[in-house]
Amino acid sequence: MRALTWHGKHDVRMETVPDPEIVNPGDAIIEVTATAICGSDLHLYDAVIPGMQRGDILGHEFMGRVVDTGAASPLKKGQRVVVPFTISCGKCFFCEKQLFSACDNSNPVEKQDLTEALYGHSVSGLFGYSHLTGGYPGGQAEYVRVPFSGVGPIVIPDGFDDEQVLFLSDILPTGWMAAENAEIEPGDTVAVWGCGPVGLFAIQSALLMGAARVIAIDEYPGRLALARKLGADVIDFKQAHVLEALMEMSGGLGPDAVIDAVGMESHGFAPDTIMDNIKQTVGIGADSGHALREALMAVRKGGRVSVPGVYGGMLDKFPLGALMEKGLQIRTGQTHVQRYLKDLLHRIGEGELDTTFLISHRLPLEQAAEGYRNFRNNQNDWTKVVLRPGQAAA
Repeated sequence: MRALTWHGKHDVRMETVPDPEIVNPGDAIIEVTATAICGSDLHLYDAVIPGMQRGDILGHEFMGRVVDTGAASPLKKGQRVVVPFTISCGKCFFCEKQLFSACDNSNPVEKQDLTEALYGHSVSGLFGYSHLTGGYPGGQAEYVRVPFSGVGPIVIPDGFDDEQVLFLSDILPTGWMAAENAEIEPGDTVAVWGCGPVGLFAIQSALLMGAARVIAIDEYPGRLALARKLGADVIDFKQAHVLEALMEMSGGLGPDAVIDAVGMESHGFAPDTIMDNIKQTVGIGADSGHALREALMAVRKGGRVSVPGVYGGMLDKFPLGALMEKGLQIRTGQTHVQRYLKDLLHRIGEGELDTTFLISHRLPLEQAAEGYRNFRNNQNDWTKVVLRPGQAAA
């Protein structure tokens, strides 16, 4: 089959690789009909996530058609399914509490020295996201093996096209959980750092949950325009002092809740960002935390902090004093995708959620390398890239 493989920093290639096979009775083989490039894929593209090996198949946002199943899979050949990026067994302590992204049994990597040193525990399995998370081949391919296929995939009924439901695999539930973690109350003012796909879905979700005002912070006019169309007020951090603007827009209190949808590669013009970037460049620091630091300083006393943005390692200059003295609550984590699938699918069907407005480009899978390059280097115009296996190149 054809698949997109990783070969180092800014080096991804379409190659012919062996077809996936059934390994365990609970497996299913999916023929991929649509997949997408996620903002967190750029962390792999930029080589800031450890544990990648040359030839690894990328991609964790995908859906398709069931073409083969193991003896214990409840799926049927021919069914259309969306597959969560998190791989979960459904039976461990964490899965039974619906903490699916904390699954104890889905990561087969035996030696977890690095992840346990970084996080205190091993991490769950993820598709296409390094050997720290199991080394599972990803979905930017013609076919993919899906373990625990009775736990993750959701069967899509007739009447939905691929693009309506594709983002159930990751960014829609991630944006929804980000707003849920912010514990939004009717009338709240919510500030969202980052108008990428997750940030845009967090904005949409926050408004649906009853926020009276959402303030979106970014630098790209195209992305800020999308946020404005959703109903958000916007701040261009190149044109305004973010903390001063937020105080003015919130009557001097600060936002009731803040969402950091940027993560480890945030940037700006503050001195702390310059030092973060230098450390990343020379390899002595993984994360740039400017957006998170700014969010913690901006939120009102007693406010809530939600962090869907991905962080991978240690963060300097974390304002722990502000967190404590202001009495803040902070919630974060990889998304428990399976928890939200049925509800979000229903909301899509009812027209409550628009899932296609952010798609800027549609490419054949064979042009995935071009998609990565442009998605990284032209973030104003390339908001979200959907890839189609089998589609002819233009």
